[in-house]
Amino acid sequence: MYVRDARNRDEAWLLEHIEAMGLDETAFRSRDYVIAVDEASNTRAGFGRIRVHKVGDEEICELTSIGVLDGWEGQGVGAHVIERLIDGAAAEGFDRVYSLTSAHEYLAQFGFEGVGEADLPEVLADRLDAKRLDLDPDAVPMAIATDGFRMPERLRERFKAAAESEPDSNPEETAEDFGIDPDKATYKYDTER
Repeated sequence: MYVRDARNRDEAWLLEHIEAMGLDETAFRSRDYVIAVDEASNTRAGFGRIRVHKVGDEEICELTSIGVLDGWEGQGVGAHVIERLIDGAAAEGFDRVYSLTSAHEYLAQFGFEGVGEADLPEVLADRLDAKRLDLDPDAVPMAIATDGFRMPERLRERFKAAAESEPDSNPEETAEDFGIDPDKATYKYDTER
């Protein structure tokens, strides 16, 4: 398993999975993404991006659109995508990387810390409002110093042995599978009367 820069030929694949996962595709450019790839099967397992916001002479770096495909969760794929993005941001001269997400507990294990909304650069405060409205109502601002990233050893070990797991052959059926809106149905079998 390894993480590489996205290529132009990855664009359709990225857009398909970003849409399927309900992730942010604002200002999409495939060259901003990295992709985790299984070297044995050449299967793409996850992705993420850094988005740079220009505010006058200043640039602000945001980690966004991190996705891990079904069958690859819990194996360090997302962690290594984030590590590659933070390393890339550091190489580009950024000292700090922000993230606006509800996955704050996940990011905290790498050294991300909460940021007060009043302390956010204006462009990110506006993004936070938009993100909460359209994609992630529970998003909170977080940030990390690029030299403060730490990879938990358990995730490094899992990544070394990562392999796609088989999807659940008997997924749990939901009310929606039968055309029932669980928020409106009041009876076991809704007759709409």
